[in-house]
Amino acid sequence: MSREKVTVLGLGQMGSALAEAFLAAGHPTTVWNRTPAKAEAAAARGARRAGTVAEAVEASGLVVVCVLDYAAVRELLDPVAGLLAGRTLVNVTSGSPEQARETAAWAAGAGARYLDGGIMTTPPGVGSPASMFLYSGTPEAFAAHRDTLAVLGDPIDLGEDAGLASLYDTGLLGLMWSVFGGWLHATALAGADGVAARAFTPVAVRWLSTVGLFMERYAGQIDEGRYPGDDATIDVQLAAVEHLLHAGRARGVDGRLPELHRELMAKAVADGHGGDSYGRLIEAFRPAD
Repeated sequence: MSREKVTVLGLGQMGSALAEAFLAAGHPTTVWNRTPAKAEAAAARGARRAGTVAEAVEASGLVVVCVLDYAAVRELLDPVAGLLAGRTLVNVTSGSPEQARETAAWAAGAGARYLDGGIMTTPPGVGSPASMFLYSGTPEAFAAHRDTLAVLGDPIDLGEDAGLASLYDTGLLGLMWSVFGGWLHATALAGADGVAARAFTPVAVRWLSTVGLFMERYAGQIDEGRYPGDDATIDVQLAAVEHLLHAGRARGVDGRLPELHRELMAKAVADGHGGDSYGRLIEAFRPAD
């Protein structure tokens, strides 16, 4: 069975991993990079090396661009906009939702179908079905190329709004950093009493599965705007965070992260919401009316 032709523009670490995954799945792959030497590895694995962006775009109906930023995307593609008509442009360059929507409008003006993408893994994870690739934009483009995009990782369709992949991407990165921060603080706390990180972390990872269940429960409350404290109320958790802070102070562990949690909880209790669930604290992050 013949495989769809693909072009990859940009061969940094991530772009090279994308090209490798397409090649490994048997897709005829054309590559281009501003520094030609970076295309040598892909060419050695069977990729066709294009000499110009125009040549690369003309080689395939599916064009994937992975470069530094959206300014670089436009710098590459503006001169060849006339060649994009009838093709699908998949832009997995990191940027903002506003930039994604602007680029989608530009691509539509050039007659191209457009998908914006968020890669939720590092280069070594490309090609694994466990890795999420977020896409938003032209529904017909996602449906037409889903099987090809699936060789990169699990393709998640977020809908027609081209800005959603970037919005999810940035939000999920924030979640990741928050989890890392909490884990590092907890590991430092346990480590102060001689507990090795390798001993503590499997218990922490198991605990995260339970935390995930709380998140799913609170999601419904957030959408409804009601926060019944039928599991653990904020005032109970405010008392519990004091134990964490005390343990940290006794061990000389930096307490800025739990102090922030205490501040948010204390404000909610002072405002009369101590009997609500922790989901109520989303109101502290929302913009003021």
